[in-house]
Amino acid sequence: MAKWGEGDPRWIVEDRPDATNVNNWHWTEKNASQWSKDKLHDLLTDFEIEDGTGKVKLKEITKCEGEASASNRKAKLIFFYEWNIICSWEGQVRGCEDVIIGSIEIPNLSEEHGPEDVDVNVTITTGGEGDERLKQMMRAKGTDKIREQISTYITLLKEEFTSGMILPRKDGTVSVKNDLPKVDRPQAPKNSAATVQNDKTGAKFTTTKIKFRESFKCTAEEFYRVMTLSEMVQAFTQGPCKLDVKKGGKFELFSGNISGEFIELVPNKKIVQRWRQKWWLEGHYSTVTMDINQKDDCTEVNVVQESVPSTEVETTQEGWRRYYWESIKRTFGFGALLV
Repeated sequence: MAKWGEGDPRWIVEDRPDATNVNNWHWTEKNASQWSKDKLHDLLTDFEIEDGTGKVKLKEITKCEGEASASNRKAKLIFFYEWNIICSWEGQVRGCEDVIIGSIEIPNLSEEHGPEDVDVNVTITTGGEGDERLKQMMRAKGTDKIREQISTYITLLKEEFTSGMILPRKDGTVSVKNDLPKVDRPQAPKNSAATVQNDKTGAKFTTTKIKFRESFKCTAEEFYRVMTLSEMVQAFTQGPCKLDVKKGGKFELFSGNISGEFIELVPNKKIVQRWRQKWWLEGHYSTVTMDINQKDDCTEVNVVQESVPSTEVETTQEGWRRYYWESIKRTFGFGALLV
């Protein structure tokens, strides 16, 4: 093996002045929970919302439960955050003396939702003259403004908090990869060109076909069982599921965030599903086809997912990788996680 400092060009590891985490190859993780609580406090406390109806000030975060972290995996930054936030507010309608007191709840702030999809629930604790008008103002303009603050938090988490997680090379440059290197993991083929579709209102949106190829250290029968037996699905999803494994049978996973129905089932060979994420446009489904191929030393699964909303491609790909493939390998020992 080449020694540190020899500069052998045959080796992919590059010199680093501190000899630490060469090529940013090893998994590193930082706990962002306390930093996040402080940042959310700074962004929301004393934040003011005002228009022609009146003026509201967020007063105090009364609940901030959850966690957050940032990880560097082979020079790729991966973020996790999940928060349930309650914040009190008080305000007045223009021309009225009554002080109206209420609260907002943000129950689903996580990496699974874009800032524009984060729920902001508005309630009134102590009413007064014009309280319904102020409540409507908070539900409209207030929600938009609060989502802007949430977007700022996410940006700061990805830029400010993670500063220094990708270590510089010997020449002082920093290389951040957009995807994992080809080590034991076949890379997905390029996605197909976008297709224009219409939602129920007739509005146009674009969809994309995405593809995956994963290898598992198990038989085709074992992989098929993992995807079709309730007790095994519950094991790798770490929660209850609804699973009616037959043509036309419905399924719900991950607390209802993933749902659909089975279109075709060929034991140990093929699974076809109508598949959607909860926050997609109402009534819109993609089609997932899993071709299961038994090899001499592993099982190769080729997945084609058609009609994925173009705005959801990245989160969908990351969801499959994190919550399906890696969780299956970790839970059943069907392939060591890359570290």
